[in-house]
Amino acid sequence: MSEAEAEAVGGRDAIWIEKYRPQSLDDIKGHEPIVDRLKRYVERDDLPHMLFSGPAGVGKTTAATAIAREVYGDDWRGNFLELNASDDRGIDVVRDRIKDFARSSFGGHGYSIIFLDEADALTDDAQSALRRTMEQFSHNTRFILSCNYSSRIIDPIQSRCAVFRFGPLDDDAIEAQIHDVADDQGIEITTDGMAALVYAADGDMRKALNALQAASVMGEDVDEEAVFTITSTARPEEVRELVERALDGDFTAARARLDDLLTEKGLAGGDVIDQLHRSIWEFDIDDRAAVRLMDRIGEADFRITEGANERVQLEALLAGVALEAGEE
Repeated sequence: MSEAEAEAVGGRDAIWIEKYRPQSLDDIKGHEPIVDRLKRYVERDDLPHMLFSGPAGVGKTTAATAIAREVYGDDWRGNFLELNASDDRGIDVVRDRIKDFARSSFGGHGYSIIFLDEADALTDDAQSALRRTMEQFSHNTRFILSCNYSSRIIDPIQSRCAVFRFGPLDDDAIEAQIHDVADDQGIEITTDGMAALVYAADGDMRKALNALQAASVMGEDVDEEAVFTITSTARPEEVRELVERALDGDFTAARARLDDLLTEKGLAGGDVIDQLHRSIWEFDIDDRAAVRLMDRIGEADFRITEGANERVQLEALLAGVALEAGEE
């Protein structure tokens, strides 16, 4: 990295998710079992092809670049090719860019690394071509694929890879990283502000640091109000009230709360669905009501994903729950 690049990454106005991105495997928080396995591969200089699966913001790309840094040292950029499959989805990418890089010679190293991010966005034809490329250049190239859903990767590729499943980061890992960044930046975070950051992140470190950076400019301290405003996240008690009104059979009150979340708070329909889903088992409701609500949420989520009107589907969800409550 040039001095200009280093200054851009580490300077005062840097994006914090890049400035504080872990540079080594030891720096990665929250995935100790995975890191231990990866370190053994690096120590033995015996990398297999690897498949990293898991939700966004949990460290898949960071782990791949950390491996490259530890294997190649200062030469890592010349021996590491990163492609985003969601941008380059066609078979020509596999046949051309990947093959051109795989055919290149890399002085002093036995193999290069090709990191294919969002590999589950590749077409089936492209994945088939990739499978053949992985076989053809296995003597001098290692592939690291990352995806959100490993089920969308064809079996012949999965069988050629060591699979690592990255789950959402736990609250302790998120909080520890936030503390480190806040201390380095001289930011004061209130107790409720920290709780709000962890809640809004929902296991996504990238979301946590972006929220912290954005909230840090809103006042002297990062508090709950700033975090929920910046992240367009509903407070847990607001989601609870929405659900309780519907379970009480009061559709009008539930609809008014939903309108507040969508209009005043600026939440998207998908955000409301996500918060409902993650909060169901935190509510003090009986199992039957929880199961009924989960069924309704799943139906609304499917319809919204297929392109249905968000407000209509969410109101239908609340209406269905309220009607069932009134019949009991």
